[in-house]
Amino acid sequence: MAEVVDVSPEVVVVRNKQVIFKDYVNGYPKESDMVVTSDAIIRLELPKNDSGVILSKNLYLSCDPYMRGRMNKTFTGSYVPSFTPGSLISGYGVSKVLDSTHPYFKKGDLISGPSTNWEEYSLIKNTESLIKIEHTNVPISYYTGILGMPGMTAYVGLYEICSPKKGDTVFVSAASGAVGQLVGQFAKLYGCYVVGSAGSKEKVDLLKDKFGFDEAFNYKEEPDLNAALKRHFPDGIDIYFENVGGKMLDAVLVNMRVKGRIAVCGMISQYNIDQHEGIHNLAFLILNRIRMEGFLAPDYYHLYSKFLETVLPLIQEGKITYVEDIVEGLENAPAALVGLFTGKNVGKQVVAVAHE
Repeated sequence: MAEVVDVSPEVVVVRNKQVIFKDYVNGYPKESDMVVTSDAIIRLELPKNDSGVILSKNLYLSCDPYMRGRMNKTFTGSYVPSFTPGSLISGYGVSKVLDSTHPYFKKGDLISGPSTNWEEYSLIKNTESLIKIEHTNVPISYYTGILGMPGMTAYVGLYEICSPKKGDTVFVSAASGAVGQLVGQFAKLYGCYVVGSAGSKEKVDLLKDKFGFDEAFNYKEEPDLNAALKRHFPDGIDIYFENVGGKMLDAVLVNMRVKGRIAVCGMISQYNIDQHEGIHNLAFLILNRIRMEGFLAPDYYHLYSKFLETVLPLIQEGKITYVEDIVEGLENAPAALVGLFTGKNVGKQVVAVAHE
């Protein structure tokens, strides 16, 4: 609850809790790389002569692996800029409109977007990337995950990049995360054989018992990843959904089938190390005529309506399951974000700032 500083018949002024990026990061991020403060003051009212501005109350914030790159001084080839020391952390989130002079977004609307500041209340002037949430018969937090960027990532990577067919063999790394859990379930709905890797027994059990993967293994307990993949895919892999990079990618390349497809979503194993691991098996791309393609979900947001038409019925009919790891309170957001890179989260990591 925001601390009220002043109340008058015309306006309410409150202290606005915020998460500030302290300085550029080397290696694994720490909670101390971010500062939680209540020094900022915000008026919970908009001047009526300032058109196109929204005052929002932030409800849910998304913790995503790509945010680690924004903590570097230079984020080579990024589609989003680095954070500026002393500025607010920002990312995908869900908010409620408290006041608006915008012609499309009205008071009471629920909105989502990729530039949600990590604070209790926000003044939004750049509204181009905002989406008005029309379907509220699912948990609103889902718009940070299954109905947001992670969901679009899974949908695009599997359907648009890899074009699955019934009977395909599919391998998903980081399979219990926000994206991987969906890729596996989408592939199963297509009639594919699906195996996932994760970093604990709890997550392996989740993949098999809740998400319906055919098999799963704990990569931390596999001294030979090549042997582990051959055990689960004796005839090779048709589709690999890449979330990890490094040694896992190198082992997968040896086990891909002819005309296999690899969708490169992320490489979380490489985000916190200075010297990236080399890939030695790239010749298999040629030998097995493998198509390997990197992609960004924002490039496909013109398909968002089609995506919703596909995924919403699957949720409502219970044909797909989504697991969230929700942390309560903005003050716990730094720990939640840092925990992504040591595998503390189980499912999609979300921070609940307030409940709608």
